[in-house]
Amino acid sequence: MTRASLTLLALLGSAALLAGAFGFQYFGGLQPCHLCVLQRWPHGAAIAIGILALILSARWLNWLGALAAATTSGIGIYHTGVERGWFTGPQSCTSQMPTHGISAQDLLANIMAAPVVRCDQTGIDTFLNLSMASWNAILSAILVLIWIAAALRRT
Repeated sequence: MTRASLTLLALLGSAALLAGAFGFQYFGGLQPCHLCVLQRWPHGAAIAIGILALILSARWLNWLGALAAATTSGIGIYHTGVERGWFTGPQSCTSQMPTHGISAQDLLANIMAAPVVRCDQTGIDTFLNLSMASWNAILSAILVLIWIAAALRRT
């Protein structure tokens, strides 16, 4: 495959993952948590980078695309670890909110300010015992390899 076709494949891969996330949200009613939303931004960046790489035919942009895909894969790995209890997630979207040494009024304010969707729990969004965060991590890692293959192509 040519560098342009690999770049297009990587760009379309991020577009498909992003479209899937929005589809599950807007058509499937599956609301994202904070970490889910963070995983979307690098896909948007990868799409923009891919478009620029196709227009400018600049190899360094493929390396930047690989970095964007690696970023979302890394966030997906972290999110999977939070879901499985391997890592402590952000206090704003997990059950790790401190309760000792806080007044009842402050505790209630923290609870009311916390998002409804928790980062440390998977809902119905599992397939083959892997959450959407896990699938994003795996598929984005594959996109990293495609971006690198594009960057290494001479023409």
